[in-house]
Amino acid sequence: MVLPIDTTTGENLDRIVRIFARFTTVGYVAYSVMLAGSVIAWSDRTAPWWTPVAVVLAFGTGLVPGVLSFRDDVRAVRWSGAVAASAFLVVVASFPFAWNGTGVPMGDGVWFASFPGLASIAAVIAWPARVAFAHMVIGCVAVQMINVWVRDGATLFDLVPETGFAVMFCSLFVGGSVMALRTGRVLDTTTAQTHAVAEAAASQRGRMVERERFDALTHDSVMATLLVASRSASTDEISALAKATLTELDDVRAGVRTDRPFTVDEAVVHLRAAAADANVRAEFVVRSFDADGKMPADAVWALGAAVSEALRNTVRHAGPAATSRVEVTGEVGQMTIRASDDGVGFDPTAIASHRLGVAVSIRGRLESLPGGEADVVSRVGHGTTVTLTWRDDIEGG
Repeated sequence: MVLPIDTTTGENLDRIVRIFARFTTVGYVAYSVMLAGSVIAWSDRTAPWWTPVAVVLAFGTGLVPGVLSFRDDVRAVRWSGAVAASAFLVVVASFPFAWNGTGVPMGDGVWFASFPGLASIAAVIAWPARVAFAHMVIGCVAVQMINVWVRDGATLFDLVPETGFAVMFCSLFVGGSVMALRTGRVLDTTTAQTHAVAEAAASQRGRMVERERFDALTHDSVMATLLVASRSASTDEISALAKATLTELDDVRAGVRTDRPFTVDEAVVHLRAAAADANVRAEFVVRSFDADGKMPADAVWALGAAVSEALRNTVRHAGPAATSRVEVTGEVGQMTIRASDDGVGFDPTAIASHRLGVAVSIRGRLESLPGGEADVVSRVGHGTTVTLTWRDDIEGG
């Protein structure tokens, strides 16, 4: 019957398996040194062939797991652990056929009775816990039965306490090994579940972003185009807005990412739409531009949102008679937007801490943008001017 090898894998579990493989190999080396005298003494009580074969099986196979633990594939370590655990039982089972009947005094015993637990730790590396514990019990019972058999004057009454002690003593180490490997499995399972949850959250967030993108497109571009058209604006202005909106709709349908760079014309159209959406009466003036330039999408979105917030503040707080003006100036790798009004103004130092429109939606939004800067100047009775600046750090050196 071939025992199943535990093929469970994971980063933490593999690391623990390698540690125990090396620990097991060190144990085999230590026992081979400590038991060398006993092995030599027992060679006179067994058939000549048995001792060298038993030494290779009992100690030689125990050296392999530690050596293989330095390889990437941990499956070889598990197989070598199975070989070492099985080899120990072969040594125990073959002894009665090799012993010549020469007994030993009470208190002595066969040399391989000293490390059944070590062989069972090798079994823990290779097999499921129940199989490893079965290996331990079989090994402990078998070696203690052999000890009673080879001792002069020993009886079956000596078997129970010695076997019980051996099983309990070995259980400490085997049980600890099982729990260590189980901890590795739990860590790997928890890590895998955490990654799965993170992936699901990222997927959900991606769907939300796309939904928000479509909602923003409808709100900022489609509705803004209709608002501009309702003002009887020039045909060229309406045409440019409609063209930019249709381009964005095509991008959504084609699955184009939202971080596609904007041309300067597209950026201006977006800013015009954002301004019209916030304050349909605001005057929008465009200064000189390099029409061949490009702007990153995050800069255009941030500037548009900040302009909208600035104009909404004008509508809310500047007074019913206030007029607004937006001036956009740009050159290669740079854009400046100045949104001003001639309203009642305010004292910037007197803004309550819970009023987040300027702090978060304007200053905070621009300051979080690489190359972005916002400046708000206002005096009571003298209106307000919001200056938004973006510079391309790469172009600007």
